[in-house]
Amino acid sequence: MITFIQKNKKAILLTTLILLNICVAALGDEVARVAIGGDKKNTIEIKDFMFNPQTLTVKAGEKITWINRDDEPHTVVSVGKKFAKSSALDTDQEFTITAGGPGTYEYFCSVHPKMTGTILVEK
Repeated sequence: MITFIQKNKKAILLTTLILLNICVAALGDEVARVAIGGDKKNTIEIKDFMFNPQTLTVKAGEKITWINRDDEPHTVVSVGKKFAKSSALDTDQEFTITAGGPGTYEYFCSVHPKMTGTILVEK
C-alpha cells in the first residue's frame, strides 16, 4: 500500500513539473516576442508586392515598422518627404519610424512605384 501511494506522489509531482515547464516555456515565448518585436499592432508587412495593411491608423508618437517578406528588395518612401525614407530592405529586414503629428502620410516603394500605402495619424 505504501509503495502504491509513493508511486502516485511521484507521478503527481512529475506531472506538475511537466505542466509547470510547459507554462514557463509558453510565457517565455510571449516575453521574447514582446522584447524582440513588440506587439505587431503597428507592423506593416511587405509581401506579394503589397503593403499589408494598406492603410494603418496609429496615434502620434507611436512606432511603425515595415518588414519585407518578399524575396525582392523594397523601399518605404514618404510622399512629400513627411518622414525619412528607408534604404532598400532585403528579405526579413525591417524599417521603423515614429509617427509624427496628426495627419495622413502616404508612402510608396521607389523600386516598385505601384506599391502604395497610407498611415493615418491621430492625436
